[in-house]
Amino acid sequence: MDPTRIILAGGWISLMLVYLLGDVLRIFSGDAEPGRIADRAAASWMWLLAALIMLVPIAMITVSLMVPATPLKWITVIVSAALVVFNLSGLPYKGLYDNVLIVVGFAFNALVIWVALAWQPAAEQ
Repeated sequence: MDPTRIILAGGWISLMLVYLLGDVLRIFSGDAEPGRIADRAAASWMWLLAALIMLVPIAMITVSLMVPATPLKWITVIVSAALVVFNLSGLPYKGLYDNVLIVVGFAFNALVIWVALAWQPAAEQ
């Protein structure tokens, strides 16, 4: 297996853990109010949307290991850039820790994009 695929999968794992850490810290800090998203009562579709967004890095782990190289390169760039735009739309967050973690998430997104764009995959069988 091409080691770049493993690096990409590792980048997605790291990003997923940063997102998870932010959620856990938000709960323990008291910045999250149960049943509410963005200071308003959350409908079930909002929880579904939140779950789907959190599934993106998880799905990209598998995609990084299974999709052919050429489409994977561009899927990775597009999905990672979309996550950056999504996270930028929520800035600034209440807690300093949250803003720091989003910047760390941006760094992982940048790393994933850089690795994908620099990748020169050998012909796959």
